[in-house]
Amino acid sequence: MKSFEQVLELDKVLQQAAGFASNETTKNMLLQCKPCCDLAEVRTEIQKTDDALQLALQFGTPPFTEFRDICNLVTRASSGARLSLKDLLDIADLLRQVQSLAQWYGHCSESATSLDYVFSQVIPDDGLLSMLERSILSEDEIADSASPTLAEIRRKLTRSRAHLRDTLDKMVKNKTIQKYLQDTNITIRDGRFVLPVKTEYRNQIAGLIHDTSSSGQTLFIEPLQIVEANNDIRLLESKELEEIDRIMQKLCAEVGSRSESLKRLHNACAELNYYFAKANYAASLKAVKPKISDDGIIELKKARHPLLDQTKAVPIDLALGEQHNALIVTGPNTGGKTVALKTAGLLTAMTMCGFLIPVTDGSRISIFRHILADIGDSQSIEQNLSTFSSHTLNVVEILETADDSTLILLDELGSGTDPVEGAALAISVIDYLKQLGAKLMVTTHYQELKLYAADTPDVMNASCEFNTKTLQPTYRLITGSPGKSNAFAISGQLGIPAVILKHAESLISEENKQFEHVIEKFENARKELESEKEQAEQLRREAELLKAEWEQKSHELAERETQMLERASEQASRIVESTKAQSNALLDELEKLKREKDKSDFSARVSGIKSTSTQQLRDMYKTANPVIGNLDENGNYVLPRTLQKGDAVLIPDLRQEGMIISDPGNSESAFVQIGIMKMKVQISRLRLLDKTKQNQNQKKKPKRKNQVSVKAERKGSMELDIRGYACDEGVHEVEQFISSALLANIGIVMIIHGKGTGVLRKAVQEKLSRMKCVKSYRNGVYGEGEDGVTVVTLRD
Repeated sequence: MKSFEQVLELDKVLQQAAGFASNETTKNMLLQCKPCCDLAEVRTEIQKTDDALQLALQFGTPPFTEFRDICNLVTRASSGARLSLKDLLDIADLLRQVQSLAQWYGHCSESATSLDYVFSQVIPDDGLLSMLERSILSEDEIADSASPTLAEIRRKLTRSRAHLRDTLDKMVKNKTIQKYLQDTNITIRDGRFVLPVKTEYRNQIAGLIHDTSSSGQTLFIEPLQIVEANNDIRLLESKELEEIDRIMQKLCAEVGSRSESLKRLHNACAELNYYFAKANYAASLKAVKPKISDDGIIELKKARHPLLDQTKAVPIDLALGEQHNALIVTGPNTGGKTVALKTAGLLTAMTMCGFLIPVTDGSRISIFRHILADIGDSQSIEQNLSTFSSHTLNVVEILETADDSTLILLDELGSGTDPVEGAALAISVIDYLKQLGAKLMVTTHYQELKLYAADTPDVMNASCEFNTKTLQPTYRLITGSPGKSNAFAISGQLGIPAVILKHAESLISEENKQFEHVIEKFENARKELESEKEQAEQLRREAELLKAEWEQKSHELAERETQMLERASEQASRIVESTKAQSNALLDELEKLKREKDKSDFSARVSGIKSTSTQQLRDMYKTANPVIGNLDENGNYVLPRTLQKGDAVLIPDLRQEGMIISDPGNSESAFVQIGIMKMKVQISRLRLLDKTKQNQNQKKKPKRKNQVSVKAERKGSMELDIRGYACDEGVHEVEQFISSALLANIGIVMIIHGKGTGVLRKAVQEKLSRMKCVKSYRNGVYGEGEDGVTVVTLRD
């Protein structure tokens, strides 16, 4: 029996995730990831992956590089072994990775995450990194800056070689010597500079013979003039090698002394790359963190199989373990039954591996001790096993392993043998596994299992939806409804003659036909309910939008009220300070007068001061109380006169000033215009303002665009424009307008109310229908304004 990881293709998921890793260590960690059945550990791993995703979304993915596993290298160095330049460069790569991760994390916010403890181990070793970068140029060369001694030796070597070349160049350019040379190229043999001399002239140039050409025609001779210079160069080269050796020993010793810290740095970088690789894989799937428990309950919302094209995969909803312990999935072939089975198992296994899964918020996954699956055709010619036999052997292993913390996935249970016996065996297996406490999903085509699921309390039917109009599966999983196999419809689409299909339908028993008919009626009812549910959901969303809009407006009004209260408080404070200053001045005058009571002009000054103080008190009263009027014996405000159209008034409870726009008459209310807003206010709430202030406001206030205009013409027509008015305000204006028209002996008038929502038109026409002086009214026609006006005929 294959492992469930192979059956569910978990290995393919791990390979996809490994593609987001930047180094071999992390890739191996991902490929070797195994499901864990410890709830606390799984929650911790999921949280780390989710925190990595949130950090990546907020600050971008950290800059990971392809660093090498250096653990074995530093262990060798700690034991005194000599590392190569390439090894040291690999260590420098790791240190640069550490440096970049530390810098990235330093720019993140200070909010705590489950990855903080890993980042706390990423401590840059700038000293060692600087030493390596300063000392090594490439895999084959030590830099001059590795040590001052090396730099000095190389400078001397450069000067010595240049001086030697100059000497050889002069010899080569000598015409006498040129005829002895095979060519004018200066060459090196055994690390010493030599001249290529023709064999016949070997005695013409005094020196040491170092080599002979393969043809024997050329001797490579070191002239005696440059022997000493060559010796100096060889000595310097020897010193260079000694210094390089010393530098390498020092670098290896530094690495060896830091072996443990370098291992920790490597492991921390690999671990961070591990979680951010998981996070990037989750982002590619649009995956989220599910709720995790160990109570055997699985609830998947809008789940998608991670190995399918995420733009085309049809999301499914699936629940198991809470209201029912077994799910019987039916439906047509190629309809998505096996995909649903694998989706449930694979997402559970991914969660147990610490991966986020492609579902929507509110999904729930349980941790199981075992995930057992028998999916696909496992027949074996080598072992002489039929499909039924191979499935049965797998079921035997499942029965031996299953317990109360097991998720079991069985594809076509009981198939491959006599349908009656296969169905009975399938029901018996399901009953046995339920008694063990296991949670299981089973796909089938057997009618007996559909009936079994309908009659058994903790077993639920589910079906893969099939569109009977297009004869194509929709791949949606419908819980609570058994599905039809639709074998006849699919066969007809594939080319089976209609006469054969009709004969096949006649062979089906009446009971099966009735059962299929019941399923069909149930399916139609389900679709109607889904449509109604969708409409209800749309209405709910619209209601939430309206609620949000109302709350926003309420908040804005509250802010405006607060601002108005603050302005009123500031104004009151200024009034109090002014009044206090004036009262203090009066007290000073009285005190001064008291001291001068014996002077001759005392009486005259008393009269003058009395007059001045009276005027000042009157001014103080006006400043403190801008409302003109009287107070009754109870201290309540009393209007000094009846309000009239055009009066400036104050609404104290709103702290707003306005203007009366219509004569209230004997009414207890009046229409007040505040800015561009008109409102109906009780007269008891109004305070009459100063006449001077009223005139000033009238001068400053521009004429409103929607002001009522009455236009009398010799032709006997009259118009009233009430666009923008509230209903009760507009009706009030219509009443006055009709009365004016009757007095003017006008027979036909036009009321302009606009189209808008139609509320104002309806209110006006309802009022007109109750007025005895109105003979008839109608909507305007083309050229008059259509529904935006009402034409009224008055009685004589």
